[in-house]
Parts: sequence; C-alpha cells; structure tokens
Amino acid sequence: MSIDYRNASNYKSRASTNRTRTQERNSISRLQAITKGEVITPNDSTYDQARTIFYGGFDRKPAVIIKAADETDVAHVVTYAREAGIELAVRGGGHSVAGHSVSNGGIVLDLSTMKELRIDPDKHTAWAQSGLTTGEYTTAAGAYGLATGFGDTGSVGIGGLTLGGGVGYLVRKYGLTIDDLLQADIVTADGKNLRIDNESHPDLFWAIRGGGGNFGVVTQFKFRLHEMDQIVGGMLILPATPDIVSSFVAEAEAAPEELSTIANVMVAPPMPFLPAEVHGTLIMLATLAYAGSIDEGQHVLAPFRALAKPIVDMVRPMRYPELYPPDQPGFHPRSASRNMFVDTFDRHMAETILDHLKQSTAMMSAAQVRVLGGAMARVPAQATAFAHRQRRIMLNVAAMYQRPDEQTTHESWAANLARAISQDDGDVYVNFLEDVGKERVRAAYPGTTWDRLVAVKAQYDPTNLFRLNHNVPPVVDDRD
Repeated sequence: MSIDYRNASNYKSRASTNRTRTQERNSISRLQAITKGEVITPNDSTYDQARTIFYGGFDRKPAVIIKAADETDVAHVVTYAREAGIELAVRGGGHSVAGHSVSNGGIVLDLSTMKELRIDPDKHTAWAQSGLTTGEYTTAAGAYGLATGFGDTGSVGIGGLTLGGGVGYLVRKYGLTIDDLLQADIVTADGKNLRIDNESHPDLFWAIRGGGGNFGVVTQFKFRLHEMDQIVGGMLILPATPDIVSSFVAEAEAAPEELSTIANVMVAPPMPFLPAEVHGTLIMLATLAYAGSIDEGQHVLAPFRALAKPIVDMVRPMRYPELYPPDQPGFHPRSASRNMFVDTFDRHMAETILDHLKQSTAMMSAAQVRVLGGAMARVPAQATAFAHRQRRIMLNVAAMYQRPDEQTTHESWAANLARAISQDDGDVYVNFLEDVGKERVRAAYPGTTWDRLVAVKAQYDPTNLFRLNHNVPPVVDDRD
C-alpha cells in the first residue's frame, strides 16, 4: 500500500487551520460575553477603519478589536489576553508613530469611546478618560478659561502623549504634561484597577510619567488645570536662511518662560495660505504661544517678527484652544524620522539643516526645533521617568511620503541629517521614536532611570504582557 505524504501533509495543514479558526471563534465569543463594548472582527464592515492608525505603512490585521466601554471592560480584556497568551495592543488616539497601537493577529484594546471628562473649575482639576484627544480635552477646558499643556496636535490621544511625557505649547511656562498629572487609574497585568499617585503605589506613578505604556492600561487621568483665558500666539512663517533660523532659536532661548515655540524648518508645501511664489522654497513655520498678559506678549514677540518680513503672520490674542490646527481626515502619511536633544544651536547647524532639506525628495520634509527649559527644567530629573529635564533644545527630523518603495530613500535622508546635527549623547524623546531596537529605547531612559523602570516592570508586569510599546523588559539583559 502506498501513502500519499503530500495529501497527508495537506490534511494536517487543513486540520491545523480549522483548529485555529475554531480557537479564534471561541475567543471572540468569550470576549463578546465578558465585555459591554463593541467587538469588531475581520468580518465586520467597520474592521478596516477600526484597524487603521494615523501613520501609514502598518497593514496589520488583529484577530479582534474591542472598543472598551469602561474600566471593567479593560480589566476583562487584559485578564483574558494574559491567560490566553494573546498579543495585546492598546490604542488611544491612534497616532502611534511606531505602529504599536495595532496588533497583527492579536487583540486591540481600543479606548477611543471612553471619553468622559469631569472638570472642577473651582479646584482647577479634571478627571479625563483615556479615549479623549488633546483637542477634545483642551476645547472643553477652554470653555472655563482653563488649560493643561499637551502636545501640538489636537487629534493625538491624551493617553499615549501623557505616558511619554508631553512636550507642548506650555512646556516652558508649566512644564511637561506629566508635571500636571496628579493621579491616575490603571489596570495592571493582573487585571487589578489601581488608583495611583505620589502616596499610593508611588513607584508605579513615577514610572508612568515618561515610561510609556509598559506598566498597564491607564483608564483615566487626573490633571491640574491652569488659568488660561487668552494667550498671544499663532503661526508665524518666515523665510528660512541660516541667519534667520539661528536667530529665531536664540530669541526663543532668551525669551521669558511664558513663551514656548515650535519651529518647523521646511520646504514650503502648497498650503492655501502661502503665496504661490513661496511654494518649494525654504521657510520656517513656527507656532508661538505666550502664556501671559496680552501687552507683554506683543512686546516679547516683536523681535521674532523683526527677524525678516513675515510671509504669513497669524499671531494675535486668542483663546488657547485655537492654537490646535484642524484635523485632516483620511491623511495617513508614512514617516521616516529621527529625534534628539541638543544643547547648542548655531548658524552652522541651521545651514546644515537647510542644505539637507534642499536634497530631500519627500512630499514634506522638516526639521522641528523646540526650545525647552523654564518650568520643565525646574523639576528634578529623578522625579519622573522622563529624565531629560536639563536638555535645552529638542530636534525632530522627519520626511513624510506615501509610496512604500520610497522608504529606503527617505530613511537614508533622515539618518544622514540626524548624524550631521547630532551632538553625540544619543538621548531621545520616547514619544517621537519609531519602531526601533532596544539601544534607542534605552537612550530614552538615561542613567539610573532604565534600571528603576525595569524593577517596576518586574513587579507589575513580570510576563511582559504590555510589550507592544517601546519596551522595558521585566528582567535585566546581561548583554546590556
């Protein structure tokens, strides 16, 4: 009797596939039974939309997406993923430059429907669920003339931004987002829901202030709010020359800490508010925010306007939420980026940046300069897991593109510019890191910060359930 081993192999393959499908159906049925929120599977019409994140290039297909209704749902999903050994991705706003908020074949725990916001205008505090975006929170708080400092994009989720630190329009006046974090509710890997602060689980509270999503799923944050009825701010676009760019940075460093600036040195895209003759030329698109009196703000901003005749000047007294630009639905660019901190910025560095920008073939390329200091620098480096308190300037180099075959070209461009302007210490801001190796993740947590994070991780997530992030493992790697 002869045996057709090929057919036997095919039979085994089909049997294995059928078992996998049965397991997936059982998993989905179980998740539907234990959660109140929406359960989305590959057969649902909303599946593709639900698995899409802001940045392109991530065509990952989770087995199931759970839109959690509350912290109980979160605890059930976390417990299930741990017990079943299934990969778990946690999604807030879904920007995730590294693609960590979507799994390939695992579970996506989507917090985007958890948007409760309770503002206490008398106590200047707010409890905010993690599904809120920074724009939603800022608009609601602005109705009371109050604000918490987040980043510079309204569609970013408050969860991911806060857990990485939060460098935004108020960084010099009020510090990082985490400097206004008073308490948090977090579901840890064992499914427990803990309320943490400087008195309760202080080690864990320290770790989530800069350590990312390594330690659990934060379901809500308690933030401090500041009086912020009006600011002087908005967009100022200047021609970009080595002298103008370096002088802008010098003015930003010399300005009082009420002023925070974010300056993008770039090739001018065909934006509707830019004159046609400017398209394709080198510009500096800066957003300025003066958190003080209107008269003083106008005085402080005058030197920036005097650097050159502005191409566009939208700086004016405004409500703080107006700083956030409108969303661009359907925009999912691919990005090649590099991040670093530097302590000096001179004419030579500006010239180097401009020379490299001329060589870029990306649909949009830029070097972003954020002058730091002020309130951020007055917090001791060891007080939170964000340890870059004394760094003076943060730079981010990025090339946006659409076609996957362009990746090598733009990655090479970003790497070359980063090397040319690096000041060699290697420190990085975790929220701007792409999907990189452990060496770059270590650079986000210098000194003893890394070892302290590893110890907290080992206590609260010893099996590394929360690993789809810039991962801090629960054990020390002897090869480090």
